[in-house]
Amino acid sequence: MGINKKNKRKFGLIGKNIDYSFSKIFFKEKFKIEKINDSIYENFDIKKIDLVEKIFKIKNLIGLNVTIPYKETIIPYLDFIDNDAKKIGAVNTICFMNNGQTKGYNTDVHGFEFALFSKWKKNTSKCLILGTGGASKAIEFVLTKNNILSTFVSRKPNKNQIAYNQVTKEILKSHKLIINCTPVGTFPNINEAPEIGYKFLTKDHFLFDLIYNPMESKFLKNGLAESCSTMNGLNMLKEQANKAWELWNQ
Repeated sequence: MGINKKNKRKFGLIGKNIDYSFSKIFFKEKFKIEKINDSIYENFDIKKIDLVEKIFKIKNLIGLNVTIPYKETIIPYLDFIDNDAKKIGAVNTICFMNNGQTKGYNTDVHGFEFALFSKWKKNTSKCLILGTGGASKAIEFVLTKNNILSTFVSRKPNKNQIAYNQVTKEILKSHKLIINCTPVGTFPNINEAPEIGYKFLTKDHFLFDLIYNPMESKFLKNGLAESCSTMNGLNMLKEQANKAWELWNQ
């Protein structure tokens, strides 16, 4: 006799316009393969962050993932924040404690570090990070930890960032690691890519795109055309999801 759905452990993803989400597919498959019959994973697609308070009241809720655009705005709604997540200023995983209180973590750090260093040869000490959202903060955290200097590129740069039209040939030459943390190029807008001078890239450049749908974004295609090494965000996503599962079950 199976477990009643009402009594199952509940997990899910908080975000906006997340029908495409990797997380639900990943955990549904994980539960099936590993015969985890006492758990379900659902999408919680909300139009504004304050609606999260209603989600937090769901019975048997054990853990949540958080995605665009709420990785930063979720923080005030949590009772505790892990030290790394606090330094980063972004949360993508929430654990519910036995007393109902919440604690936020950032498993993007683990996922990105694992994925990047599984392929990248660390041939530069400078990186261009395209985008300034919650995910980009976790990326910078990992790079700083590994003694790599990051320069943020933004459509609306502040004093510590540069605009896309300021990414010169010289900057591209000295920044051989380029990471796309923007949603530009995500399905269905697969013909879009961040506007940088791809013609100045070389075989020494490594392009990492957090996008995983499509598997080969226009950003990566543009890099491949210039003989760059590339990686999409799938391995990062798998590793951050596995880390989240570990936290939920500790």
